[in-house]
This record gives sequence, structure tokens and C-alpha cells, in this order.
Amino acid sequence: MDKDMTRRGFLKTGAMALGAVAAYELASMGNALAAPQENAPEKGAAITDAKTGDKAKVYFTKDISAAGLLKVYAKVNQGMTGKIGIKLHTGEPHGPNILPIALIKALQATIPQSAIVECNVLYPSPRQHTETHREVIKTNGFDFCPVDIMDADGDAMLPIPGMREFLDKWGGFGVKDRPYTPGVHLTEIAVGKHLLRYDSLLVYTHFKGHAMGGFGGSLKNIGIGVASGQVGKRQVHGDGWIGGPLFLERMVESGKGIASHFGQRITYVNVMKNLSVDCDCDAHGQPPAMADIGILASTDILAVDKACVDLVYAQPGSRKRALLERIESRSGLRQLEYMKTLGMGSDQYDLITV
Repeated sequence: MDKDMTRRGFLKTGAMALGAVAAYELASMGNALAAPQENAPEKGAAITDAKTGDKAKVYFTKDISAAGLLKVYAKVNQGMTGKIGIKLHTGEPHGPNILPIALIKALQATIPQSAIVECNVLYPSPRQHTETHREVIKTNGFDFCPVDIMDADGDAMLPIPGMREFLDKWGGFGVKDRPYTPGVHLTEIAVGKHLLRYDSLLVYTHFKGHAMGGFGGSLKNIGIGVASGQVGKRQVHGDGWIGGPLFLERMVESGKGIASHFGQRITYVNVMKNLSVDCDCDAHGQPPAMADIGILASTDILAVDKACVDLVYAQPGSRKRALLERIESRSGLRQLEYMKTLGMGSDQYDLITV
């Protein structure tokens, strides 16, 4: 697809997203600390509660504060029961663009049986090994609650639905004339073994740019972040550290395996603050080049990531250019296209202001 056409399409949907903010603004959104439902869906059940008709619900606030975060989370926490892992990016030591600790500290305090969950990394870093990773977590201020480095004791393999059936039919990835369909790379993904300790997963994401993915949203947070440091991350990266569409597709497939494991007991919160072109995995990330936007939450991973991208495209002025260039130059929109191909959510959504 012509890149200018892609850009114009996202500009159009981004403008529609801003219009939706005004159209769906609500005066009062109830109790921000509403308790989860007593009879939550079983883990692994199909995701159905994110949608109204053919559109997903994405909740939005411009209030990037503890109060704002509590409000949007209260709108999507109905399936969050049992032992809850909070997957976030703890960042490199003294990372310049890490989200304020006060936000997640306030939210975690309201979630019983919760812990921050992370995995070790593959690239050279003190976060590559559990002992020094814990030192970084303390340095960056995330030691205010239990922190579980999920691959500290090894890996567990999660199946990626639909992939094995495809291989059984076509006899392997090297078959001539095999159609290009969902599941062309991975049939399972190695995750930190401790992931299996958790009944629910809150994906708390710092939305920003990314050197290989174009942008890092909820999909990147689980597709790479929950993959184990030495096995799962190698599966996603493939041979070497080459980016591009094939890397992004493997990352999406990994995310599908993880999201499918939790079913309705997974939810997504994207914080659009400190919008650098670089990830928190870059200890020397560039300063943010555009203004903060807000916090979004949904039970639909595709909808929440697409809403963030649309909002970036819809921002006025020239300061968004650096982040847009990063997204487009790394084929970042492929994340959204392939999530839709794999049936991971809806790219049509109502943006509802709280």
C-alpha cells in the first residue's frame, strides 16, 4: 500500500477519534474503585465484552494522574479477578522517559493480590539477568510492591491458537505454494514460567516510539515483554535483530498466544505521556518531541493500540513528525494490520471520555 495513502487513512480515522472524544464525553463515570464482578469469565474464554455492536469500547481521559488512571481502569476491570499480574516496562537504569511511579503505585494499591510482573531481556543490559535486573527495578523505584521476574526459574510454552492446525494441514513452513495466512511463523511462545501463577493480567503500557517496532503499545508490552528472556525473545526476534514486518508479525503472534491464555481476564491501559521516539529499553532515549495526550483503556488490544496511533496522527502542529516518522519508517502499522488478520480485536471503536 502507498505510504501516503496509509498516512491519509490514519489521519482521517484520527480526526474521527477526536470527534468521538467530544461525542462521548460523560459528565460522571461513577465509582473509580468499583470492585470486579464476583462471577468473572473463566480464564481462556473468548473475549466478547469489549464491544458494542461492531465497535470496541476504548475509554479515554486527558487527566494523566492517579485519579485519571483509576477512573479508566474502573471501566475495564470487570474480568480482573484472582491473582493479578501487572505487566509493565521497568526500564533501563535511570531511564529518562519512564512514567511517573506515583501513577502505578496508586493503582496497584487498589488491586488485591497483585504484583508487578516482568521478564529478563535478551540484549546486553543489567536487566538480562535476574539478580541485576532486581537492582534496576529498585533503582527505578518499582520496588514498592512485590515484583515477579517471571522467567527467573525458567520458561513455559503457550500455544498460539490456530497455528498448529495450519502446519498440520500444510506440512511445514517450507511447502511450495503454501498460502500466506495467519500463523506463518510461530505455533507456540516461551514465556516466563511464573506467568502461570496468575489468574488475570493487567497490561499497563507506556505508549511511545520504538526503534524496531515503530511504536510500543499494549501488543509490544506482552508480545516481547512477556516472552522469556533467552528463549521467547529469540523466537520473536528470529535470526539476528532485524526489524521489519516479519519481526512485527512474530511479535503479534506471540501476543496472541499470551492474550488467548487469559481470555477475558486481561485488560489494557496505555499511558500517552513522555512520547519519545525511543523505548524505555533505551537508557539514552531522546526527549519527548510532542505534548502528552492522555490515558486509554480497553479490553480490546487492537482497539486500544489503534486509538493511540490515531490520536498521534490527529495531533495538530509539526511536533508529531518525529514520532510519525519513527512509526512509518519501521512499518509500525503492520502491528495493527496483523492483529486484525489474526482476529485479536476490532479496529473500529468508540472513544469514550471519562
